Amino acid sequence: MSTTAPDWIEISPGFAGYLALPPAGKGPGLLLFQEIFGVNRHIRAVAEQYAQDGFVVLAPDLFWRQAPRVELRYAGDDWKRAFALMQGYAAADALADIAASTAALRARPEVGGAKVGAIGYCMGGRMAYLAAATAGIDAATPFYGGGVHQQLERAAGITCPMQFHYAGHDDHIPPEAVESVRQAFAGKAAEVHVYPGSMHGFNCSERASYHAPSAALAHGRALQFLASTLF
Repeated sequence: MSTTAPDWIEISPGFAGYLALPPAGKGPGLLLFQEIFGVNRHIRAVAEQYAQDGFVVLAPDLFWRQAPRVELRYAGDDWKRAFALMQGYAAADALADIAASTAALRARPEVGGAKVGAIGYCMGGRMAYLAAATAGIDAATPFYGGGVHQQLERAAGITCPMQFHYAGHDDHIPPEAVESVRQAFAGKAAEVHVYPGSMHGFNCSERASYHAPSAALAHGRALQFLASTLF
């Protein structure tokens, strides 16, 4: 865990986020948007991973209105609760949380006026996409962002570099949805990567769908992309 700053910081009254700092103590900002399972052990580990890579990482607790600091697993009753929390997360609240999180991260002394990007997984992938569309961030890399293909009317207004990651087989995001994203970003500073042999959630080592080769390749690509756009 981070030793030079509190692990959890206040974003706004009642709204907190997990903060991870790089070894140098400062660097570009990176918003890390959670899956539907909360800022759980896996998301905190991802935050620390990118902090070790040189970023000041903030993972907002998006379900703070319903279940502050909820931590859920990936099956059974926890999955059902996670899905219910996602359904209860209003679109207007999501946009408000994106704006507040972006402002809070930009204001951190460890960021110190440097650029800010966003990364997210599943629901968080959609949040990273919306951050690019609405919050003026400098780069975004959504992983299997659920629902992105249903909000492509926002693509025209996105000016920052984008890098999308999709599973080769995803019951939630069919190939035609991925192709629609590719077409919407044609001619823009955008990359769309698909990982054959992988399924939705391939980046998470605690999920049954974890696919180490795809996770490693995607992390390398995301890291190169973020380093080239944010440093």
